[in-house]
Amino acid sequence: MIFDQKRKKHPLMKRLLTVFIAFVFCSAQLKAQPQLFQSEWHTDPDRVWVGPEYWANPMEDWRVENGRLECVRGGINRNIHLLTHDTVNVEGTFAMEVRTGRLSRDHEKGSVGFRIGIRDEINDYRARCIKGKGIDIGLSHDGFLFIGKNRSKQPIPEKALNDLRLVMRGETRGPFFLISIEALNVSTGSSYGFHAARLNDKGIHGNLALVNNHTQGKARFWFRDWNISGSKVQLHKDRAWGPILWAMHTLHHSGQGHVLKLTAQMPPLSHSESSEIKLEFYDNGLWSTGLVTHIDPLSRTATWRIPDWKADQEHPYRIVYGKSRYEGLIRKDPTNKSSLVVAGFTGNQDKGFPNLEIVRNVGIENPDVLFFSGDQIYENVGGYGIIRKGVEKPVLNYLRKWYLLGWSFGDLMKDRVTICLPDDHDVYQGNIWGEGGAAMQGGNTSTDGGYIQHPEFINAVHRTQTSHHPDLPDPDPVLQNITPFHGEMVYGRISFALIADRMFKTGPKAVATWKGRADHLKDPSYDVRQLDQPELALLGVRQEQFLESWVEDWRGSDFKCVLSQTIFANLANYHGAKQEFIYADLDSNGWPQTPRNRALSIMRKGHAFHYAGDQHLPSMTRYGIDAWNDAGYAFCVPSIAAGYPRSWRPDQEGRPTQNRVNGPNTGEYKDAFGNLMTVWAIGNPETKYRPGRINTLHDKSSGFGLVRFNKSNQTIDMECYRLKLNGGESKNEDQFPGWPLRIHLTDNDGRKPVGFLGELRIEKVKHAVVKVYDESDDSLVYAMRIQGNRFRPWVFEQGSYTVQMGDPDLDLWKTWEHQTVKP
Repeated sequence: MIFDQKRKKHPLMKRLLTVFIAFVFCSAQLKAQPQLFQSEWHTDPDRVWVGPEYWANPMEDWRVENGRLECVRGGINRNIHLLTHDTVNVEGTFAMEVRTGRLSRDHEKGSVGFRIGIRDEINDYRARCIKGKGIDIGLSHDGFLFIGKNRSKQPIPEKALNDLRLVMRGETRGPFFLISIEALNVSTGSSYGFHAARLNDKGIHGNLALVNNHTQGKARFWFRDWNISGSKVQLHKDRAWGPILWAMHTLHHSGQGHVLKLTAQMPPLSHSESSEIKLEFYDNGLWSTGLVTHIDPLSRTATWRIPDWKADQEHPYRIVYGKSRYEGLIRKDPTNKSSLVVAGFTGNQDKGFPNLEIVRNVGIENPDVLFFSGDQIYENVGGYGIIRKGVEKPVLNYLRKWYLLGWSFGDLMKDRVTICLPDDHDVYQGNIWGEGGAAMQGGNTSTDGGYIQHPEFINAVHRTQTSHHPDLPDPDPVLQNITPFHGEMVYGRISFALIADRMFKTGPKAVATWKGRADHLKDPSYDVRQLDQPELALLGVRQEQFLESWVEDWRGSDFKCVLSQTIFANLANYHGAKQEFIYADLDSNGWPQTPRNRALSIMRKGHAFHYAGDQHLPSMTRYGIDAWNDAGYAFCVPSIAAGYPRSWRPDQEGRPTQNRVNGPNTGEYKDAFGNLMTVWAIGNPETKYRPGRINTLHDKSSGFGLVRFNKSNQTIDMECYRLKLNGGESKNEDQFPGWPLRIHLTDNDGRKPVGFLGELRIEKVKHAVVKVYDESDDSLVYAMRIQGNRFRPWVFEQGSYTVQMGDPDLDLWKTWEHQTVKP
């Protein structure tokens, strides 16, 4: 607490205390302490990125320019956190100084100086950079020195603000920390002004930062020669971050062998710095000659594609940029592993950053694949809003938010295959109705069709999140030259279809006839059949054609799994903090109904499991098309850090159900669009939230999912974990109600057979692939890998069928034509 705010004192006592504090600091200056930190911006090239020792808030408002740090856009609370040093909770001394001056016009309101003792309820230096609060110390635009809310009595000369040294000194005395701030003439060292105070010593530990405008104004300042010393200061070399921030990779078993693709994420570097970056591998005790690629100047990504990859062994790798190194591991393709484990994530608000609970517990589970289904960032993540106009500044604004994901999950990503699918908030939209890449004509990102941001921005986002994915089977750009990202990855003998389930989707204004938001239908009496019109799109023709080809191609795979942003049902019916009832949400992929059913019909031909997110509501459902349970299963994972809560509470509504399967709010239902669905498990949020950000996120149903593809018995296990899990010692209550669940591969096609064809057999094939075709139109009825080399196919209609059985990797097939149902 500042001494003259604690209680009223006699004026003489105030003066004596001030003199005493000043004496202490003057004495402390005689005892020079070794300098623990000194900024080196004077040696850096001009660039946006301020260096590996720092975190800039917001990044796009800062530059290293002419050997100094400059705030290039004025606003409240622009700050630079020091990552490599902080102050600790011990008795001792602490001093900090910086040379600074005004960049903006005289009399522009604001302040300049420091923030010390920055802490947050999440005890991590990264959380403090985003949510932390501390003690503000500095100089106001009108010349007054301040410590917290306590200001000096007299201002310093106005011209001094153009170039001066700000010096802060402090020392523990009993339970207090005696602290001063002084403004000095750069040339002579003489004092322009001095101010001192007494604080509670328990508050003087945490992050340290430079601040441009602590609480108000648009003034802009420059900084250089930031120096820190003292026994309360602690060094953390390992916290420096960059220039190689993190890396993501995939390993894909293609028809021509394995292909490795890896992307390194970089910060915004200088045009004068090299764009070349190398990837090296460790083999036989030596690092290989580096494979050189170039950093993309907009997305700041560097991508390598390496064909003919030796996937039967692991490969340590390192990325080299100048003197910087970043190391990771390419694991061998786990083809012989009995189960492939995929961790699933969605919806990453910053209230849980840096996601310590999830990162720790997922690390304990040690999955083979990380799957981020969308909304890796939100517009409000990290604060400071978004930038709409232009390309470069919006991309910089996005990158700072995107970097938070890598800062949290990078240590998991560097050693594991990672899939990352962008969704609406990743491209600064409340919803995406992509309409094939069209430009948005209105400005309502929740209801207008198309993309609102510049197409180069959209493509930069796609590069940051998907450039490490396997090669696209259909890479031609959509409207506005926007890049698609749907494709396939075969890894660990699981074939994944990566889908952009909103890029081609029609906007709701094509059908909305009600007042209010076009995407929210609130009237339960509305005839939803009117919303299902023949020209509407969900996945679009290109992705439907891709899926048709994909379900038939079983090279290198034992299972099929569709990865997309969200599930194909309108499950959530209560939305937001007030849990507003919304009868039908057109953003859910339960609409449009006909293309939804068409997609599910294709997926079930390959017995494909659906793994997705987005809904902020963990669920396990089984789809129905013409009858309940005649299609596959879908797992919607919980949000990493849920912001906008949703819930499914049909029991409290008295909504009719049949065949309850797994406790409250489960069973066979029709969703608001008339789609058939069976709810097997639901993870509703609590009705009241406990205080504390992590508690609140837990109560809002945050967490993560795990799917285990068990190749030995063709089963799929689904687990759904709450946020506050004690990893390694999990209990039943650590999962949401209804989990874990297990299904068989064949459960992903629930059609009822009318009979069986004759038994078929092929020699010299251990686990054959079977394909059944309807001879009336040569269409695929279904395909799957069986356990063994003999099989009696089932069919769903009387007729004549062709059956193929064989090994797709060897292109070894045996064909039986004109097969009919046998008694």
